[in-house]
Amino acid sequence: MTKDRVIGVDVGGTFTDLVTIDGETGAIKIAKTPTTLDNQAFGVINALDMADLDLGSVDLIVHGTTTTTNAVLERKLSKTGLITTAGFRDVLELGRRTRPQPYGMTGQFRPVIPRDLRLEVSQRMDATGAILTPLDERGVIQAVHDLLEAGCEALVIHFLHAYANPAHEQRAAEIAAEHWPNAFITMGHSLLSETREFERGVTAAVNGSVQPLLERYVTRLRNELGQKGYVGDILVMNGNGGMVSSRLVAREAAKTVMSGPASGVMAAAYTGRRAGETNLLTYDMGGTSTDVALIRDSTPSVSNEIEIEYAMPIHVPMVDVRTVGAGGGSIAYVDTAGLLQVGPASAGADPGPICYGKGGQRPTISDANMLLGRLNPGKLTAVAGGISRQQIAKIFATELGDAMGLDAQQSAEAVIRVANTKMAGAIRMVSLSLGADPRDFALFAFGGAGPLHAADLARELGVPRVLVPARPGMTNALGCVVADLRYDYVQTVNQPLGEGAVDRIQAEFAAQIAAGTAALAREAVTLKEVHQVFSVDMQFLGQSHVVRVPLATSTPTATELRQGFETVYWNRFKVELPDIRARIVNVNTSVIGISEPVDLSRLIDPAGRKTKLTVHERRPVVFDGTVHDTPIYWRDHLPRDAAFTGPAIVEQLDSTVVVPPGDHVTSGEDGNLIIHIGSAE
Repeated sequence: MTKDRVIGVDVGGTFTDLVTIDGETGAIKIAKTPTTLDNQAFGVINALDMADLDLGSVDLIVHGTTTTTNAVLERKLSKTGLITTAGFRDVLELGRRTRPQPYGMTGQFRPVIPRDLRLEVSQRMDATGAILTPLDERGVIQAVHDLLEAGCEALVIHFLHAYANPAHEQRAAEIAAEHWPNAFITMGHSLLSETREFERGVTAAVNGSVQPLLERYVTRLRNELGQKGYVGDILVMNGNGGMVSSRLVAREAAKTVMSGPASGVMAAAYTGRRAGETNLLTYDMGGTSTDVALIRDSTPSVSNEIEIEYAMPIHVPMVDVRTVGAGGGSIAYVDTAGLLQVGPASAGADPGPICYGKGGQRPTISDANMLLGRLNPGKLTAVAGGISRQQIAKIFATELGDAMGLDAQQSAEAVIRVANTKMAGAIRMVSLSLGADPRDFALFAFGGAGPLHAADLARELGVPRVLVPARPGMTNALGCVVADLRYDYVQTVNQPLGEGAVDRIQAEFAAQIAAGTAALAREAVTLKEVHQVFSVDMQFLGQSHVVRVPLATSTPTATELRQGFETVYWNRFKVELPDIRARIVNVNTSVIGISEPVDLSRLIDPAGRKTKLTVHERRPVVFDGTVHDTPIYWRDHLPRDAAFTGPAIVEQLDSTVVVPPGDHVTSGEDGNLIIHIGSAE
C-alpha cells in the first residue's frame, strides 16, 4: 500500500490537527478542532468531518497521540502487578538515591506500581547470565493468582540480569500466559535489553501500565473509522520518530511516550532538508508547554535516557526532546518574594487565557502578546466575545503591575521577557549538553505560539536566522505524514574492547538487522528503501557515564571502535585518556524504512498568492517599550519571492509570526519564511 492519499492526525493537549495530502494531485487539506480529552478518538473524528474527507478513498492514516504521555504524567494508569527477583521488589522505589529538588528536602515520589503489587519469586542470574538460583515455577503461578485477585489488568516480569540471560523471564511469561486473561504481559528484557535494573524496571512498569489504555484507545479509533468507511491500517507515531501499526503498538506501548513532540521534530528535519537547512534547533511552543530538540545533518538527536519526570526514566530510544512549562496559556504571577514567575501552571483550553473570553481571569503569555498588539484582537476575542484589550490591561495592572510598580504594558513586556528567558534556557540545555553551539544552527519555529517569540529567542541565543514553516500550527500533524517506519534495538554487551568484544558486536548487529527487517516486512506500507544506522555506547573503564559512537558499518574493527570513541570523547569533553582501556556497553541499531517523498509546496495554496507584497492592515505594536505603526501581512497572500524588513506581523490561520524592528524576512522553499536576525541582507 503506497502513501497515495495519506492523513496525518496529531492530538495535542488543546487542539487536534489534521493534514491530508493527495499523492496524485498534490492537493492539501488542513483542519484544527479542540481535543476531546475524555475520548481522543472523538476529536480525531471531528477533524476528519471538518476536512470533509471520504475515508473510503484514503490509503493511510498516521496518528500522533498523547494517550500514553498524559496517562503517565497524570498517573491515570491501569492497575499493574510486578513479579521480580526475591529481594529486589523495592528497586522501583529506591531508584538512584536522587532528590526531587536539588536543594532542600521537600518533594515526593510514587512508583508506577505500588509495593503491595510488587511480588517476589525465587530465582537469580549473575551479570554474565549464569544461573545461580533456579526459577521457582510454583512461586510464579502463586504470584500470578495473587495479582489477579488484587484486580491487576497488566503484568510485568522483571528479573535481575535478564539482559544477560532472559531464560527465566521467558519461562515465567510462558507460565503466566496460561493463567493471565489477556495479552498484557511485559518482559523487562524484551523491551529494554540493557543493564541498570531501576531504569529497565521503570520502563517495563510504564509499558505494562499503559498497555490496556493504548489498546482500548486504538481499538475504539479503528472501530470509529471503520464505521465511516476506512478499511486501511492506522500507523501510530513512536517517540523515536518512526511509525508502527496500531495492531502492534500496544505491545511496546512505552515507546509512544513523546509521540506528539517526536512527530514535530521529524517534520522539522524533513522541511529543513528540503530548504537546505540541515542543522536546526527546533522550537515548538504550544498552549501549555514548549518542546525543543536538536537536528544535526538532518538527523534528530535520539536518546535512550529520557526522564519524563522525576524518577520516571523511560529508557527506550526516543527523539531527545526537552520540555519547559511555558506555553501560550502559561499563567504569570508575582510570588511571595515579589518576583515575576511564568508557568508551569496553565490556563489550558477551558477557561483558557483571558483573551479567549471563556471566563479566564489570570494573566497569561497569550494575553501579554495581545496587550502588546502582537496578536490580532479581533480574531482572539471572536473565540467567545466580550473581552477587550482594556479589560486585559486592567487585570495585568491589578494582578502584576501593582506588585512590581509597573503599568499594564510594562507588565506584559516583563511577562514576555521572563517567558523568553525560560525558553532560551531550554534551547541552551538541549544544544550545549550535546556539545553544540546554538550559533551554528537555525531556529525552526513552530506550534501555534512558536513564531511569536522565535526572533527574540534567536537574538538572545545568537542564532543567525529563524525558519518558520508554511503551517507552523500544523507541523506535528505534518510530521505524521512525512515520517518513516523505524525500529530501534539496544543490547548490552558490557565487555572491554578487544577481539572477543568485536565478534560479539558484529553478531549482535546481525541479529538486530534481521529483527528490524522482519518487523518492517509486517507493515502494510510500501517503502522507497531501507537504511540501517549503527552505533555503540562506550566508556572508559572505571567511569560511569557513556558516550554514543556512530559507526559506518555493522562490521567495525577494534581500531575503528577505539578511534571513533576517542574522537567522540574528545569532542564532548576535550580530554584524551590514551592509557585507559575502553569498554563496549551497548550495541544499537536503527532499521529505518524510508517512505515515499511528500511535496510540501502546496501547504500554502499557490492560487491565493499575490504578485506583489500587500499590507493587509496596520496596527500599533510594542517592541522594547516603543510603539511602532506595524504592517500586518496575511501569510497566504505573500508572493513566492516576498522580502521585507521588520517591524512586521504575519498572520495566518494557525499561527502568527512576529518580526522585530531591523530583522529581515525572505521567502524560502515550500512557502517557508526565513527571518534573518538583525540583517537586511
